[in-house]
Amino acid sequence: MGGAEPMQELIVPGNAYAGLDAYLERHQITRLFLVCGNSIAQLPLWDHLTALEQRRNIRIFRFSDFHPNPDLSSVQLGAAQYIARACSGIAAVGGGSAIDVAKCIWREIGTPDTPLLAIPTTAGSGSEATSFAVIYKNGVKQSVGNCLPNAAMLDPTLLRTLPLYQRKATLLDALCHGIESCWSMHTTPESRAYSVRAIRQVLEHAEGYLTNQDAGNAGMLQAANLAGKAIHIAKTTAAHAMCYRLTTLFGIAHGHAAALCLSALFPELLRHSLPEQTSAALREIAAAMDCPNGTTAAQKFASFLQALHLPGLSREIPITPKVLAASVDPDRLANTPIPLGTTDLCRLYEQILHA
Repeated sequence: MGGAEPMQELIVPGNAYAGLDAYLERHQITRLFLVCGNSIAQLPLWDHLTALEQRRNIRIFRFSDFHPNPDLSSVQLGAAQYIARACSGIAAVGGGSAIDVAKCIWREIGTPDTPLLAIPTTAGSGSEATSFAVIYKNGVKQSVGNCLPNAAMLDPTLLRTLPLYQRKATLLDALCHGIESCWSMHTTPESRAYSVRAIRQVLEHAEGYLTNQDAGNAGMLQAANLAGKAIHIAKTTAAHAMCYRLTTLFGIAHGHAAALCLSALFPELLRHSLPEQTSAALREIAAAMDCPNGTTAAQKFASFLQALHLPGLSREIPITPKVLAASVDPDRLANTPIPLGTTDLCRLYEQILHA
């Protein structure tokens, strides 16, 4: 899943989407398979896409048969429709789920030369900048690799209709990506540079993004993209490994769940004797958060999360820390710079459930 900086074309929005039209023409796409959520109809981009057939003789085939935690069956259905309609390119317009589904469809059809364009409508997952995707099979998360979109378009105007809860959750996802990728065991000087820039930009543009200002939307979209580049190289750590069951069980957004886990993990990390690489990363994280040290940075993260006033986890769902701990993939913990056994995970989940 790791590697060097993603090599992809970045399409500049604006000018009546001339860059997008040029991309479609350059790749000779005449039948475009569009993976998107139902909310696309609210976006100005939708009017541009639906007019493509009349203006440029490009037919659009829309695929929206997937959920926020997409299942493998959706991917298989999408691949079958792509083939049946003889499409010549894929575009994903949406959040991480839409982009991940498009990536997996691209892998499923097995034609690596097929153009794959990612257009995020949230500023969180950074999925447009990574070569891996998340899909669920029988309720169990699966990771799919080697599916980097060959092009991406970062258009901040597409974020204007994003609901406030999703803004908070996606902001947190980008921030978690920045922090986790920085202390990851697979971190590199290149990935840490992306991580630090992402952390700074998330915090710098948080207020503008949460209040739906154009500059804040643009800044957060860039921050999420930088964080995506960071996890493309370094990957995430225990906070992400722990969050998936919380997402499906409590029905909260992915970024919300990741932040709850990171809030418990951050101080836990500081209680250990750490290798110099991790200690150096923590100093960089603290500096990016304008904090004197890791302890203060962990406290600032917890305060930042609390200040967002996110809904609490339901007390009515019968779940124990032990059951949650058993759901964590141990292979995904290996990227974390401290050892975390079942007892440790239970203790962390206890904090999360009763926060």
